[in-house]
Amino acid sequence: MSFFLETLFGGLMSGMLYSLIGLGFVLIFKASGVFNFAQGAMVLVAALSMARFSVWIPHWLGFDHLILANVLAFIVSAGVMWLMAVAIERLVLRHLVNQEATTLLMATLGIAYFLEGSGQIAFGSSVYSVNVGMPKEPAFILDSVFQGGLLINLEDLTAALISALLVAGLALFFQVTATGRALRAVADDHQAAQSIGIPLNKIWVIVWTVAGLVALVAGIIWGSKFGVQFTLATATLRALPVVILGGLTSVPGAIIGGLLIGVGEKLSEVYIGPMVGGGIEIWFAYVLALVFLLFRPQGLFGEKIIDRV
Repeated sequence: MSFFLETLFGGLMSGMLYSLIGLGFVLIFKASGVFNFAQGAMVLVAALSMARFSVWIPHWLGFDHLILANVLAFIVSAGVMWLMAVAIERLVLRHLVNQEATTLLMATLGIAYFLEGSGQIAFGSSVYSVNVGMPKEPAFILDSVFQGGLLINLEDLTAALISALLVAGLALFFQVTATGRALRAVADDHQAAQSIGIPLNKIWVIVWTVAGLVALVAGIIWGSKFGVQFTLATATLRALPVVILGGLTSVPGAIIGGLLIGVGEKLSEVYIGPMVGGGIEIWFAYVLALVFLLFRPQGLFGEKIIDRV
């Protein structure tokens, strides 16, 4: 039983990382109707920025304090993501208002390749580490319930708590604030939103900035756990099944979809993998996403679109 719970907990923690990347997809699609293939590149640039500025800033200012260096690096990296959002809106999105979804999708592919290339130019192509002081040592819990207790990774637990707080804040933002409601209105109909005075360009900058901050948090957690390297941009592919399961328009759905996939991957690899020769963890998420596309294409919490003629 303890081994099962340890595997389950590990799956939940992996799922939270998938969820954070999937959340960026949902935020931008929710507010602009754009399926953002550049989200993985945004995570990469954010992680590179955090990794490099946390080293450069102490060197420039002549101090050696981990917490202060990370705080300043986070602020600078958040500024980088905001500048990126402004540039994307002014150079790309404002010229593609009311264009076909395919056109917008191809634009995000171009943005992704540009971000990967510019990230390599600005920050280099080495493998970097992100040290934000997250605990690395495992810990045993529930000693009185299970013999020997359950082994958990405190870094994963910390990352899960941070992710949960971020998701709760974003859910409130979309449901309660006037800006959140404006974001949903823009997603429904660009022209209608403009006709009632909602500034489309401003809304797009806001949502891409928020998605950039989510990418920054995901990049910090991912970089702290695995290091920052350019293969991080391919994390987009890992997040696609997440948004298919949860629904492209649901913030909670992105989280639940990520958790389901994380748990499913771990449990299937541990308990079914030995029977079929292993490798289930590689394709499990995509097979599950295919099943959903066949029988429930809007996902668990997505809005079912009905076209009336």
